Amino acid sequence: MRWRNRRTSRNVEDRRGQRMRPGVAGGGIGAIVVVLLALYFGVDPRPFLQLMQTGGPSSSQPAPELQADPQNDPLAEFVSVVLADTEETWHSLFRQIGRQYEEPRLVLFTGMTQSACGLGQAAMGPFYCPADKQVYIDLSFYRDMRDRFQAPGDFAQAYVIAHEVGHHVQNLLGISGQVQKLRQSVSAKEGNELSVRLELQADCLSGVWAHQADRLRGVLEQGDVEEGLNAASAIGDDRLQKQSRGRVSPDSFTHGSSAQRVRWFKSGLASGDMDSCDTFDANVRL
Repeated sequence: MRWRNRRTSRNVEDRRGQRMRPGVAGGGIGAIVVVLLALYFGVDPRPFLQLMQTGGPSSSQPAPELQADPQNDPLAEFVSVVLADTEETWHSLFRQIGRQYEEPRLVLFTGMTQSACGLGQAAMGPFYCPADKQVYIDLSFYRDMRDRFQAPGDFAQAYVIAHEVGHHVQNLLGISGQVQKLRQSVSAKEGNELSVRLELQADCLSGVWAHQADRLRGVLEQGDVEEGLNAASAIGDDRLQKQSRGRVSPDSFTHGSSAQRVRWFKSGLASGDMDSCDTFDANVRL
């Protein structure tokens, strides 16, 4: 991916190296985020929920200082460049539909950090919090992508940022709020299906970004598309469940199968059009 010597974003907050003392993260959407993301990455959510309920470590114990890794600085620059590119793309696309794009902030952290959606942990992977309109990422996740998920490459890393920004786009358009409201009135199975549709749409929107970024700024190099498709496949619910549990339970999917994630990323990549990302159309096959 061609990213060096390009503009970086002003919307990156680097919390690496900060001291923090976890407080009460609360329940509600924070608990939902923790459970969904823990299940997404094959992690038992119970320790995180227990931490939220108890308010974390005793306040009498000093919180360890989190050290930023100097070797991560080039990676932090890369993330900032990708975020800047998403800003250019979505400003343009929002203007086309008569809307104004509000740029999200991206928070770099190490280990754990507080968000408006509760306590963020590195084990949860990257996430977007609609309550504060911020993307959170511990850069060690990219090492996990390479080693655990066998999804290396800079464009695979860019896909992760673009997917979370896709959730921000959904939030600005009111889609996330509508889905959250619907989930409160349906069964758990139906709620999971809505979550899958939301996640697949974010995959499609990340493909829209890639299409526009390459068309206008020529960011893609040979092999980049394959890296993105491999990353989308690597974090499908079926593949993650097979790795963590040894079996697959489609009714518990919250993000979509590998095939679905690849299909919707490819749809956005091919069209570059938000209209191709209507995963909530009843007549559309997921």
